[in-house]
This record gives sequence, structure tokens and C-alpha cells, in this order.
Amino acid sequence: MNSTNLTHSIRLLLFLTIFFTWSFRAQVTDYSILSNWAVHPSFKNKELTSYITDSSNHSKVDVFYIYPTLFLDKNDPRWNIPLSDSLQQSKVLSSAVKFQASAFAEGGRMFVPFYRQANIRAYRQMENGGKDALLMAYSDIRAAFSHYLKYYNNGRPILLAGHSQGSTHITLLLKEFFDDKPLQKQLIAAYIPGIGLSKDEFCSIQLMTEPTQTGGFVSWNTFKRKINKKNYEMWYKGKCVVNPVTWTLDELAPRFLHKGFLFSNGKLYEKSFNTHLIDGALWISTPHFPYRLLAWTMDDYHIGDINLFWKDIRENVELRIKSYEAKQ
Repeated sequence: MNSTNLTHSIRLLLFLTIFFTWSFRAQVTDYSILSNWAVHPSFKNKELTSYITDSSNHSKVDVFYIYPTLFLDKNDPRWNIPLSDSLQQSKVLSSAVKFQASAFAEGGRMFVPFYRQANIRAYRQMENGGKDALLMAYSDIRAAFSHYLKYYNNGRPILLAGHSQGSTHITLLLKEFFDDKPLQKQLIAAYIPGIGLSKDEFCSIQLMTEPTQTGGFVSWNTFKRKINKKNYEMWYKGKCVVNPVTWTLDELAPRFLHKGFLFSNGKLYEKSFNTHLIDGALWISTPHFPYRLLAWTMDDYHIGDINLFWKDIRENVELRIKSYEAKQ
């Protein structure tokens, strides 16, 4: 085993030791209960049906998506939000599923578990409760994915997707279940924007820098031209990034190549902005669409990492599926 592989093995061992030590204190969520899923093949979701015109991939591919941090009240004393919280469930469906998961909806049968999400402050208070909160959240994701593998996968190829906290948990799934393991053969791609991933994050799972590559991951973090330097330098500088318009390391994707972003009014706006790649992140020009003044009020575009490139993702998912099938 070379030094890089040894480093990865030690990292994973330390994580699993912490996780399993902690998990003995936590109640395991039962994902055989369908109400613990936001999206599941056993029932239809009105938030997704209007975005599915071609379901041909549903018979052969699965999509496992984890939503971003929606538990944003820093004054809420709870570290994790209960699975049954009705307001949180509503946010998951009306926001994350509708405007993020929908980009992957034609890629295959979709699985989206509800989970005891960590409060947003967990990332800035890791040693004061944040780490335990994120581990509790991951215990749910792990239980959901294990249930999926045991009862639904049956050897089918897998697309993984997440954003922000969701990408954190997908990263942990990749390390525990896929990295340098047999299951990687079933991995079409992992789309994990909204977090900073080191260039040596994984052992065998590589950053994909061509639009037809499979078996690896893609990641990006979106800023305005006037970058929030504090956030950029703290979380993203030097991290993995691809241009989510060309799916390469192109430093510029001109506006005419942008396929379209999905706005909160449900409309798709094409050829909206130029996309510039920088060290560990990207910035886009002010979007050309009827509500562009709203963009000026935003500090950065983290919230839009997926829906800003909604159609670009949708088409790339189909391309990678075809590429994966051609290799089998």
C-alpha cells in the first residue's frame, strides 16, 4: 500500500471509529417506513412529475439524492431537527426536491430520505456539538443507503447527488461504500457541489474533468464576480472544481453555452451568464433574466449551485448514463 492509500485508510478508520462509537448512543432510523422518505419509487411526487418527460432510465438506473441545509435558524437550540418536523419536510419537498432533485429526475428511480439534519451552525462549531450533530445526520443517511442497497439496488448502476450538507453526507457515503471498493463499479457519477473537497479527498474516486467520464465525482462552488473572499478562502480555495457548463477545466464558458437555470417561478432561463473557473470555485456574471436585480442583493450564489446549472446538469446526467452503458 502506497503512502497516499495509507493516508486515506487512516482517515477512513478514524472516521469510522468515531462514527460507530457515537452511533451506539443514537437511535437508528427505520427506513422500511415509507413516511421516512421524501421521494421513493413506491409513491409519486407532485414536485417531480412535471419535470419527467422521459422515464426510460428509471428501469435501469437509481438516483440517491441528499438535500442541503434547510435547518437555518441559528437561534434554535436544537442541534438536529426531528425527522417528523412538518415545516422541515415541507421545505424539503417544495424547495430542495423541486429545484434541485428535479435536475436528476430523469436519470433513474429516485430515492431521497428525510434525515435528522444538523443545524447550519454545526459547521462553525465542530468542537462544541457540531461534529456530533453531523454524525447523527450521517447515521440517518447511512441507514437509508444501507436499506436501499439491501432491498432495492440489485446490482443497478447508481447516480449520487447532493448539495452543501447533502454533499458532505454523499462524500462520507463515497468513502465508506465506494472508494476503492467493489461498489465503485456501479457508480455512474457523484454530483457534489457546495462543499470544498481536497484534491486527495478519495483514494480511487477521481474528479471527472470530461463530460463523458464515469465512476468519479464533480464539484463546484458558485460566487458573484465580486467574490466573498472570507468564505472563499475559508472553504473553497485550492479545492476541487469543474466548470458545470462544459464539465471540463475550461476557465470560461461563454453565455451562449449555458443551457439554462431553473428559477423559483418554475421557468427555465437559457444562455443567462458567463461561467468563470478560478482556483477551487467559479464565478458567474449577473444572470440575464427578468428578475436580475435580485441577484445584486445576494452575497454569493451558493444557494443556486444546482438550479443555476439545472439544464446543464440534466443533460450531462443523460450523457454520463449513456457513456457508462457503452462501457459495460
